[in-house]
Amino acid sequence: MPRLLGVDIPNDKKTVIALTYLHGVGHVTARQLCVKAGVEPDKRAREMVEDEIARLATLLERDYVVEGPLRRQTAQAITRLRDIKSYRGTRHRQNLPVRGQRTRTNARTRKGPRKTVAGKKGVKDLR
Repeated sequence: MPRLLGVDIPNDKKTVIALTYLHGVGHVTARQLCVKAGVEPDKRAREMVEDEIARLATLLERDYVVEGPLRRQTAQAITRLRDIKSYRGTRHRQNLPVRGQRTRTNARTRKGPRKTVAGKKGVKDLR
């Protein structure tokens, strides 16, 4: 298994797809990396030579913010929003959707599983 920036890349996948296992590298970036490094995108990851892996690693470190630094940058941005007590910061703090989505229904990914409240069955709506 080739290692790039401390991440094991799957052997059996094509190089373009395997590069997306790095945090911060999507399909477009992976394709650009292959072109810049001169690596064949359709070649399997296990078939890459050490030289190609080294070229990819140097390109990633020099031109892109990926893995640890990107995670750190994101965490610092969220911490800054919390510290200045912005609306988005309070939404992060309360584990609620940050970008204006409705929360009366849905929002289950962010809020977690439903917490059932007892005694709601026979209550009529008093609007």
